[in-house]
Amino acid sequence: MRRPFRVLLCLAATAVGLTVLSVPANAAAENYVALGDSYSSGVGTGGSYSGGGCKRSSNAYPQLWANTHSPASFTFAACSGATTSDVLNNQVGSLSASTSLVTISIGGNDAGFVDVITTCTLGSDSTCVNRVEQGKTFARNTLPARLDNTYNTIKQRAPSARVIVLGYPRFYKVPGTCNVGMSDTKRSAINSGADVLAQVTAQRAAAAGFTFVDIRNAWTGHEICSSDWWLNSLTWPVDESYHPNRNGQSRGYLPALNAVTG
Repeated sequence: MRRPFRVLLCLAATAVGLTVLSVPANAAAENYVALGDSYSSGVGTGGSYSGGGCKRSSNAYPQLWANTHSPASFTFAACSGATTSDVLNNQVGSLSASTSLVTISIGGNDAGFVDVITTCTLGSDSTCVNRVEQGKTFARNTLPARLDNTYNTIKQRAPSARVIVLGYPRFYKVPGTCNVGMSDTKRSAINSGADVLAQVTAQRAAAAGFTFVDIRNAWTGHEICSSDWWLNSLTWPVDESYHPNRNGQSRGYLPALNAVTG
């Protein structure tokens, strides 16, 4: 790759708030493994899913990236509901010395994502704020060691791979166009939890020598209560709630991943 073009790619990625460690020369030579939770498996995009309870979607960013880049191999191991323990117990077995590219989103379920949303949906403002603060304390004090263990295991099993850690968006535009549902107090609290999770994940990814993709900037203007939602609010089936819709995967996550992979 000629140097001027490589510089332009790095500048473009920086403009959307990404940390760039490297750009691959030939995506067709990649042996790609997608790890992670429901944000990587594609829950929320509707339609049919594969992988049983893992609910892997053809509209998820890993599958979309594989479709457009035609890697030498692609293993879709991400699974709905996954925690760091689930990645270690059920997903890292897909990695090997020949793996050259790994993507992962993880940590939200460890920090109690589902319980936070449930508490904030059903409880008072103060109950919501208190539950979010508990999640933030967990993210700061307990999650770092879990992420370190997960990232170190990935490095051990795929020592030659470039590892890209994708974060989570802020959920709400505050104030926004929504006149019903959660109060702005609850929405702001949930956003603050997403910010802490992004900060912690970025720090641990950097410490591991991985690329962190901060999805929050790309999502600005596309939160719930904005004019163009890339996330589901409370919906049916209920497990699709508060997950990226098809636009969130194809216009949010996929371009962000493309920016660091070329």
